[in-house]
Amino acid sequence: MANTRNSVASKLLKARMLLGHPELAKHVPVTRSYTPSQLHDMLKRYGMVYVKPDVGSQGIGVMRVEKQGSTYRYQSGMKQHTFSSFQDMVRSLTSRIGAERYLIQKGIHLLRYQKRPFDFRVMIQKSPARQWEATGTAARLAHPNKAVTNGSQGGTIYAAKDLLKPFAGDQKTAALLYRLNRLARLTAARIGRTYPAMNELGLDVGIDRHLKPWILEVNTRPDPCPFTKLDNKDAIRKIVAYAKAYGRRYPLVCNKSKKAPCCGRK
Repeated sequence: MANTRNSVASKLLKARMLLGHPELAKHVPVTRSYTPSQLHDMLKRYGMVYVKPDVGSQGIGVMRVEKQGSTYRYQSGMKQHTFSSFQDMVRSLTSRIGAERYLIQKGIHLLRYQKRPFDFRVMIQKSPARQWEATGTAARLAHPNKAVTNGSQGGTIYAAKDLLKPFAGDQKTAALLYRLNRLARLTAARIGRTYPAMNELGLDVGIDRHLKPWILEVNTRPDPCPFTKLDNKDAIRKIVAYAKAYGRRYPLVCNKSKKAPCCGRK
């Protein structure tokens, strides 16, 4: 019997679905269930990871955790916490996490603008003809004092090409944006096979210093707010129209994210 769910909450479940696909697996950071021993192993291997709730949105509860020499630190919101031992840090993390299910994701060193990391929200939806179509890509620049890029956490929204071009040039930027759309289509096809009632996905995709894209998260109830902040309104018009065709209405109350300064990068 076909699965009639049109949303999937567990980030770990979605990551495992993508890791089961040969091409997508190359673009998904290593993701594990949170335990202190897994955290120890992944910090030893990667130096920097993200610890995040398995179920949640808007960057709430996401922490950047690092090991530098014999020092451990994590950032939650705008606060940095530093420890001289792994055990002390784990005690602090445990008091924050409580009984909630968390996961650990290998940290990706994202491209930066004004010393702030940025990533991309790629929207893909079922068209009125019921075909998956990438309907928009927006860049999200992190709040100056935060480790997450979400607009709901005070991030600034830019046209994707404005932040990519200085790193990739015109031609490579166009090729990269095409590649992001391809990853979105593969992701939608992969998840849509298990959940055929799914109508929309929002992919959070980071690009590292080697210009490799990484799928950081897949949202099955994406908020199109970032697209309201773009000067070009084509994407938000299409997103709203497609959603209307499959019965979803967005509130579009988008007060927390910021609009980029006029005319692109400043």
